[in-house]
Amino acid sequence: MRPHGSAAELEARRLKALDLIRQGWRVKYVGVTSTTASTWKNKPQHVPQCRLDARQKQQLAAGFPTDLWTRRRVAQVVHEKFGIEYNPDHLCRILHDLGFSCQKPERQAREQDVAAIETWRAEDWPRIKKGAKQRS
Repeated sequence: MRPHGSAAELEARRLKALDLIRQGWRVKYVGVTSTTASTWKNKPQHVPQCRLDARQKQQLAAGFPTDLWTRRRVAQVVHEKFGIEYNPDHLCRILHDLGFSCQKPERQAREQDVAAIETWRAEDWPRIKKGAKQRS
């Protein structure tokens, strides 16, 4: 079960516990389990800093000429424009910070005739639908 507190409070608790353990305090007096303390000592948690600065992020937000962005395409653009390699799976945080969310545009034919579609829906579809009911 996760302890109560904000991320900053939990980080402060973790750092204080590690400091006490390094000073020679026994784990049971620090208030964490020995497994937790061992994990903290062996695998320090850190969040890597973003290698893109604010200006580069804004340039990235300018986008692609098409509607569909994929993480792989974004990684490609970051590498080509800024010379920074990112694993496509780690770009979600940057894109989220820029206000993007996962979406996929609907595909539509360029030759689509909206008036013809509306006419078909208004005239032909009711006739076809009635015919299907009568045949049943």
